[in-house]
Amino acid sequence: AGAAAARPAAGRSMRMETTHQVAVKNFPLRMMLAAAYNLTPKAVAGGPSWLDSDGYDVLGETPGSVRPTFEEQMTMLRKLLAERFNLTLHRTEKEFSIYALTVARGGPKLLAAASTPSPAGAPLLYFMLSPQSAKLTARSATMFEVAWAMQRTALDRPVVDKTGLPGRYDVDLEWTPDEMQFAGNRRTFAGEVEHPNPGLFEAIQEQLGLRLDATKGPIETIVIDKVTRSTEN
Repeated sequence: AGAAAARPAAGRSMRMETTHQVAVKNFPLRMMLAAAYNLTPKAVAGGPSWLDSDGYDVLGETPGSVRPTFEEQMTMLRKLLAERFNLTLHRTEKEFSIYALTVARGGPKLLAAASTPSPAGAPLLYFMLSPQSAKLTARSATMFEVAWAMQRTALDRPVVDKTGLPGRYDVDLEWTPDEMQFAGNRRTFAGEVEHPNPGLFEAIQEQLGLRLDATKGPIETIVIDKVTRSTEN
């Protein structure tokens, strides 16, 4: 695996390139740590300013003949970041503004997964974002994984799964995002026709029978004790 230093913020991505190759493009270290520890960047405390400004590329090859699970991928990413950035940190619990994902009155409107995820990979779960709408598509995903995706990509605070729903589901959720979602990356155009979809909080209740409630709760955060700026390699 390797890391390449500072670049402008445009063109960021994190994905499995092949069954055994994880590619991170132009991510600041704080954002990589947030992804690796299933946190929002605000829950990664400490460290110098370059943790937010320097963009890094990481290319990691995973061992073995079977594609690692998502948790195994993140464990390997945590180890890689610790080695490459001479990183030490500690965990602590902190009261945080969160969104609690719960079941709405009337019960869930979820479809049981049509198939189980293959041993070779994680569930299909992705966002599509246009000027008028946002769509989350998930196949064979748990509620924890749906909450994680919303937290990582769409919302500005931790999302905690409190549905108590076991099993895996196929999810199609479409809404009109506001300026606080997707880090403000929704562009509008002069003369565009407003999309008929409701906002996220209404859509998740109407379409999935779930709720997103803004509240406060204890969240495990990480605090950076030591970190060294990595050079290109």
